[in-house]
Amino acid sequence: MLIIGIAGGTGSGKTTVVNQITDELSTLDVGVISQDSYYNDLSHLNMEERRKVNFDHPSSIDFKLLEEHLNMLKEGKSIEQPHYSFVEHNRTGAYTKIVPTKVLIVEGILIMTDPKLRSLYDIKIFVHADSDERLIRRLKRDTRERGRDAEEVLSWYQKNLKPMHDEFIEPTKEFVDIIIPNNRYNTVAIDIVKTIINNKLLNV
Repeated sequence: MLIIGIAGGTGSGKTTVVNQITDELSTLDVGVISQDSYYNDLSHLNMEERRKVNFDHPSSIDFKLLEEHLNMLKEGKSIEQPHYSFVEHNRTGAYTKIVPTKVLIVEGILIMTDPKLRSLYDIKIFVHADSDERLIRRLKRDTRERGRDAEEVLSWYQKNLKPMHDEFIEPTKEFVDIIIPNNRYNTVAIDIVKTIINNKLLNV
C-alpha cells in the first residue's frame, strides 16, 4: 500500500487536489481517509463545553486511532472509520468499513503535525493558498454546510484558526515533499504527483 498525506490550511483546496489526484489515478485502486473522521470522542462533554474545544489544535485529533487504522490497512486488514458530526461537535456512533487499497490518501489540516503519522506517508504534500482565499472558502463552507453564521465563523478564525495555522500548520511545510499552490487548477503539479506515484508503485 502506498500512503499519500495531503495537508494544508483550512480552505486551501485539499479536497480539490485529492479529487484531481483520484481522477488521474482512476485506473488504480484508490481510497481516501479524512482527518475529520478522527476528532476526539467528546461524549463526556455537554454541547456548551464541546463548542469551547479548539478543533484547530492538534490535541483535538485522535492521532493514536488514526495511526492504528493506517497500520491495520497496511497489514491488509479492514477498519471501522468513525463518523463525525460538525453540528453536534462529536462522533455520531456510526462507522464506515474501509478496506485496504493499493493507494491510500490521508487528508487534513493537522495530519503532518504528528511525527508517527508522518513516518507512515510515502509521499507528503502541502496544498497552499493565500490567507484571504482560505478565509473566504471557510466562510462559505461553514455557513452553507455546517450551520454556522458569519459572525461565529469570523470570530473563530481570529481567536483560534489563524493562530493555530501559524503555530502548527504552516511550519509543517518543511516536512513535505511537494508544495502545490492551489489558487488555481495546477495541472503541472498534479502531473508531477501522478508520475511520482506511478514510479513508487513500480518499486513497491
